[in-house]
Amino acid sequence: MKKLLLSLLVLLLTSSAILYFAPATQLTALRLLERERAGLSHEQLRVGDLNIHYYRGGPSTAETLVLIHGFAADKDNWLRFSRHLSNDYQVIALDLPGFGDSDHPAGSYDVGTQAERLASILEAMGIDKAHLLGNSMGGHIAALYAARYPQRVSSLALFDNAGIDAPHKSELFQLLESGAANPLVVRSPQDFQRLLQFVFVEPPYLPESLKQYLAEQSMANAAHYDQVFQQLVERYIPLEPELPKIQAPTLLLWGRQDRVLDVSSIDVMQPLLAKPSVVIMDNVGHAPMLERPEESARLYRRFLDGLK
Repeated sequence: MKKLLLSLLVLLLTSSAILYFAPATQLTALRLLERERAGLSHEQLRVGDLNIHYYRGGPSTAETLVLIHGFAADKDNWLRFSRHLSNDYQVIALDLPGFGDSDHPAGSYDVGTQAERLASILEAMGIDKAHLLGNSMGGHIAALYAARYPQRVSSLALFDNAGIDAPHKSELFQLLESGAANPLVVRSPQDFQRLLQFVFVEPPYLPESLKQYLAEQSMANAAHYDQVFQQLVERYIPLEPELPKIQAPTLLLWGRQDRVLDVSSIDVMQPLLAKPSVVIMDNVGHAPMLERPEESARLYRRFLDGLK
């Protein structure tokens, strides 16, 4: 009864916020509602000198899913996706160091460093083995972790992951090679709208006031994201030599219309993996779990069910 009343209160608060409250309050209310629907709680953990924030939900005795976001993103990317999995799995969605609410330490953010931080985080949580899922940069990190710590990975899912020299260059890489500004880094409100159009085929609906607030938040982080992206490029670790080391069954799921990382990456990855499965989603861009959360969760669950 208490949980039902809380849900009704959150729903009422969120509905009112969208109409009347400041954008920051709108965002807080929407997050609270989505967390409630997904059955997740916001927790934090001290790992060495870093404070790590994450969402956790689902049965503590069930198998664990660890969800890893991409560049310039955070744990909120997994809220609607997690709703369809948290009844049967323990779900953990991390804010990687340098992103979201987690600490932003001085030093490196290359995927090798982040893979080792991930190992320390999961060890501190007492997670000996888990199903890993990563999107974009998070997929690059998850794959590298799976190659370095194969005994700790039950399965691996890569949603439009980075780290592969694709046969067909994506629009992002073509733009960067031409000297154009990085479309993933927001420096103006107009950039934020262009980012949505670049990442999604059909961007999720956002009220204009909330869209403007999110643009301002992204603009405030532009210098930090420039630094992170530069390190990702300068300290790049290719996945091609790492993929044969991965022992776990691996799902490669891609949006066919991804403009950030080209779907042809699958052609390189599939023959290098011991146990690959492939799904390509039509009319989907770079972040399937945001653009089509229910469908991508269903496809991921089908992959997990096939492991039993």
